[in-house]
Amino acid sequence: MKKTLLPKSFALGFTALLTVACGGEDWQGSTQDQTLVGDAFADRIVSFSPGTGAGFGQSQLPGIVLGAPRGDGAGSGSLDVLSLGRNGVIVLELTDIAVTDGPGVDLLVFENAFLKPSGKPFAETGVVAVSDDGVTWHEFPCASSDVANNYPGCAGVTPVHSHPANGIPATDPAVAGGDGFDLAAVGLTRARFVRIRDSGANGYAGISGGFDLDAVAVVNGVQLP
Repeated sequence: MKKTLLPKSFALGFTALLTVACGGEDWQGSTQDQTLVGDAFADRIVSFSPGTGAGFGQSQLPGIVLGAPRGDGAGSGSLDVLSLGRNGVIVLELTDIAVTDGPGVDLLVFENAFLKPSGKPFAETGVVAVSDDGVTWHEFPCASSDVANNYPGCAGVTPVHSHPANGIPATDPAVAGGDGFDLAAVGLTRARFVRIRDSGANGYAGISGGFDLDAVAVVNGVQLP
């Protein structure tokens, strides 16, 4: 079994920690540096089907959802986002570095959630699914009506702190913000595609309705050919 971990940065030419375990034995032994060529973010929009209340950010496609997040911190939501609208769906592809199942969080999804004065999040929830072939999807359960527990399993809940200008690494779940997803939870070992669907449980006034996508980032990754 092989697992390749991205470092806590998002510069080109990652240096990853490669650990190999053989014969079902405990993780041990050989550790070496491996350079991953590319970046940790979505590279291509496969499809986008906006729902009612969408419109914001569409004039800046595709770049607005590709590359690094541009978070605005705990108290303010970024405007560098694409609104999906009610039940809108977007599918993104990772073409150089795929998500792999490593320790803890493997993938981060960034929206523009922020904290209200009460300390509770202003959340617009989305349902995340992953796929290695773009055909068979594995969806993470999202409790979009569970306000009391801050919508477990959903994206669009946690404020985003990482921004290219502030030096906070987008691939470090401890500081980046956004919502984390572990491939082990859906029984997948590698993913090249990420699908985000508006939960249908948000506000949809104007042209900025529903889940607002900023970016996605690979935390544990492996080089694609």
